[in-house]
Amino acid sequence: MAAEVSKLIGHELPDRPVSWLKRDVILYALGIGVKDGGDEFSFIYELDPLFATFPTFPVVLVFKGDSQEVNLFADIAKTDDLPGLPKADLGKMVHGSQSLEILKPLPVASGPGWKWKTKYTGVSENKSGVIVTAENILVDPQGVPYAKLYASTFYIGMKITGKSFAKAIAGPPQAKPIPKDRKADWVARQQTSPEQALIYRLSGDYNPLHIDPQVGRLAGFGGPILHGLATFGFAARALLNAIAYNEPEKLKLIGVRFTSPVKPGDVLETHAWEVGPGPDETTEIAFVTKNLTSGKDALGGGIAYIEKAPAIMASL
Repeated sequence: MAAEVSKLIGHELPDRPVSWLKRDVILYALGIGVKDGGDEFSFIYELDPLFATFPTFPVVLVFKGDSQEVNLFADIAKTDDLPGLPKADLGKMVHGSQSLEILKPLPVASGPGWKWKTKYTGVSENKSGVIVTAENILVDPQGVPYAKLYASTFYIGMKITGKSFAKAIAGPPQAKPIPKDRKADWVARQQTSPEQALIYRLSGDYNPLHIDPQVGRLAGFGGPILHGLATFGFAARALLNAIAYNEPEKLKLIGVRFTSPVKPGDVLETHAWEVGPGPDETTEIAFVTKNLTSGKDALGGGIAYIEKAPAIMASL
């Protein structure tokens, strides 16, 4: 069985067409909490002279594809065609981690010809289940890469070999430990809205877990929870605002582990530390996003490479 599941490593899916309009860029920004006016106005107003795509927008394209219609999450998340993996129970599927490297700033509208390329680069099994890692690359019509993403999915209770097993050929950079000897260099508090998941899902992730109370209760959360990638976007906003004056081209990479759920309406607080130089004249940041409502960390293992602004904004 280990030999069979090893076939997943390096397996590539057919390229998928992806596209987006200015309205998709605006809708995504609203889904991650951007509000009317203020320092982030350029992410939601198409006539603003600095109108731009928020840099974490590519994370929605795996769900959205090139359609403007709603989709079935079960069709996107199925594992039936993946070599070595049994059919997944979608009720026991959890987003484990996500990273995004921005190679080139995205235009505010795509036009035709953009593609989403997926290759599976890691699989591991332990007594709790199976973790699968996929590498995704967004390319323009000429094949130029604009973003590289790694996403891991944890299939709770899935068994393949029944033993510990791990193999990987590529993955994202890992975060440095949070400094224990000093307070965070930046702290940003953010309020999610009760409607946050209802807005975010319109960017393409229509998993019923984020809207249907019964599905949320059956999953053990007591009701709907916010998309992990929405919390990911909140953290990116906190860092970009605090460290780089909301200049989208300054964020080069961000990665996290999803550690506990957030419910719409919860209060988030991101604590960030400068931990050294990053590549290409960036600063490496280690961060954690706390859920002040639940008292738990929502995002752990946070890493970011950011071109730091000359001065510092205190918080959102």
